[in-house]
Amino acid sequence: MNRFNLDHAHLTYFFMVFLCPFNYFILGLIFVFISPTNDPKLFMKNMFEKKLYLCFLLIATCLVSCKKEIERNDQTLGDNNSTTELPIVKKDSLKKDSVVKKESVSPVIQKNGFYSAWVLPKDKKLRDSIYAEFSKKYSEKERYAILALNRLDSKNKWNSDTLVVPVKMDTTLMEYSPFPMQLDILSGVKKFVIFSYPIQAYGVYSNGSLVKWGPTSMGKKTAQTTRGLTFANWKKKLAISTVSTEWKLPYNVNIHNLGGIGWHQYDLPGYPASHSCLRLLLKDAEWLYSYADTWVLNPGGATTKAKGTPVMVFGDYQWGGRKPWRKLLNDPNANNISVEEMTQLLQPNIEKMLKEQENREKVVDSIQAAKAMMVPSQEKPIETPGT
Repeated sequence: MNRFNLDHAHLTYFFMVFLCPFNYFILGLIFVFISPTNDPKLFMKNMFEKKLYLCFLLIATCLVSCKKEIERNDQTLGDNNSTTELPIVKKDSLKKDSVVKKESVSPVIQKNGFYSAWVLPKDKKLRDSIYAEFSKKYSEKERYAILALNRLDSKNKWNSDTLVVPVKMDTTLMEYSPFPMQLDILSGVKKFVIFSYPIQAYGVYSNGSLVKWGPTSMGKKTAQTTRGLTFANWKKKLAISTVSTEWKLPYNVNIHNLGGIGWHQYDLPGYPASHSCLRLLLKDAEWLYSYADTWVLNPGGATTKAKGTPVMVFGDYQWGGRKPWRKLLNDPNANNISVEEMTQLLQPNIEKMLKEQENREKVVDSIQAAKAMMVPSQEKPIETPGT
């Protein structure tokens, strides 16, 4: 029904109420019974006034009713028009669109000028998608360095919900070293390897200069690696674990002979997970295998004549706390070990290291001299008379 029809209908209703003789008859009866006077003239005057008043009242009531009805129909018409004009959207499509929009946000969430963070979702498909973006953005060497900073290898690259990524890439890792670049206290020590439990990292010093550092996974809470100063014993390119014969340990260097503890290549999951050994990346294990000097045994192999490269394990890991490398997002120096701390740590052991180093040099020199004497001297050729 349009607005013209509504107005016409209400006008018809108004005239029916206003002109109907039956209404006048009823009004007359009312005024006859309620009229307070017997004077016919006065009665007629009062009846006319009251009749006029009631007519105006009926007109006002009718107009109010018409206005409300028109507004109600306008609202109904408006609702009908809005329903037909707006597209119908399914709830499922809204939910799907909102999820996609949320997950499509860039994984980089924080920067402090030195490090940023890549968030890794739990969903495998989404992780694969982000890793595809990760692989596209960084080269193979850069990805290797990023995983190393997070104490991960390629096998366990998704064993974390966040990757700490340096803004400036250095594939040697030396720019991100938590160890001091120079330690004067070690200036007389030719070779030295140190493992830090708190930050799960190792450092290599030659005459006090840091030549290499990298990630490690040390003994888990129930099988922690022995702390303190020790020395490299024997090494083997491929050792078999005494815990399980299925565990192959490439480039193994033993530092506790009776305990069977050493460093070698094995999984780096991003936290201390070993059975007391010092796990390394394959490239690091191979490099350290060539770097370290082993012990020298007396004839028969029952006793040690000289010790190998000095090795130290120190500190405590914050079990259940925030991973140390995650703190780099807030403070790029969060993992740094100061010169003063290292000096205080090494001071009680420096004399022993220098003493064992001197003894080893003497033993090696004597062995080389003995080998030289065992080589038969070449006989002079017999001269034949000339003709």
